[in-house]
Amino acid sequence: MAYMAEEKVLPFMEHLVELRKRLIICVIAIVVGMGVAWNFSNDLLTFVQKPLTGKTYLTEVKKQIYGEIKLRYPAAYKRYQLGDEKPVPEKPRMLNYSAPLEPFFIQCKISMLAGLILVLPVVFHQCWLFVAPGLTRKERRLVVPFVTVASLSFCVGALFFLIVIWPVIINFSLSYEAAGLQSWFNISAYINFCMRLILVFGLIFELPILSLLLARFGIVSYAMLAPRRKYALLASAIIAAFHADLVTMFVIMLPLYLMYEISIWVALLFGKKKANPLAAENV
Repeated sequence: MAYMAEEKVLPFMEHLVELRKRLIICVIAIVVGMGVAWNFSNDLLTFVQKPLTGKTYLTEVKKQIYGEIKLRYPAAYKRYQLGDEKPVPEKPRMLNYSAPLEPFFIQCKISMLAGLILVLPVVFHQCWLFVAPGLTRKERRLVVPFVTVASLSFCVGALFFLIVIWPVIINFSLSYEAAGLQSWFNISAYINFCMRLILVFGLIFELPILSLLLARFGIVSYAMLAPRRKYALLASAIIAAFHADLVTMFVIMLPLYLMYEISIWVALLFGKKKANPLAAENV
C-alpha cells in the first residue's frame, strides 16, 4: 500500500517541479523584457493618453454614418435623435497623480506589461513544454506554429483594443463632461483600467488557440460550441451595451462574437475525431 501511494505522489511532485521550473523561466524572461521596455515606457504612456484630447477616429466615423442614415432613413434618424448627440469638445486634458512615487510605479507597470508582450514567445513556449508530455509525437512538432500564432493573436488583440476600442471608451467617458462636471483622471486609475483591458482583449483573441488545444484533447467539440452561439452573441451584446450609441456597440460586439465563431470552426477542423464504431467492430 505504501509503495502504491508513493507511485501516485511521485508523478504529482514531478509535475509541481516542472511547473516551478517553467514559471521561473517565465519570470526571468519577463524581467528581462521589462528592462528593455523601460526605455520606451514614456512613449507608451503618451500613446495611451492621446484619446484624452477628444480627437479620435470615432467622431468622423459617426458623422459619416449618421449622415448616411439621415439621407436614406430620415424617420429613423429623427426617431433615435441621432442629430442631438454632441461631439466631445477637443481640448488638452492631463492625467493627475496624488502620491509622490505614483508616476514611477505606473512606469514600472507599463514596462512590465510591455515586457510581457515582448517575451510572449518564451512564455508560450514554456506553456507548450509543460503540456508536451501529454501530446503525441506528431502534435509536439507543432510547437513553432503554436508559439507564433498564440503570440501574434495576443498582440493583435492588444493592438485592436488600443487602436479601436480604447479611443471609444475614453470618448464615451468624456461625453459626460458638462458645465458642472469636468474630467479629472487619476493616472493610476486610468492606466490600471487600460492595462486590465489590454490583457482581457489579448486573452479574448486567444480563444481560437484555446479552443484548438481543448478540441485536440477532446474536452470541447464543434457539437458542444455551435449550439451555444446565441449565448455568445447575447454575452457580446451585453458587454457592448454598456456604451452609449449604436456605432460604439457594434465596434465592440463584433470582434467579441467573431472570436467565438472562429473558435467553433477551429474545433470543427482540428478537433479530436471520434472513432467509428462500425470500423471498430470490423477490427
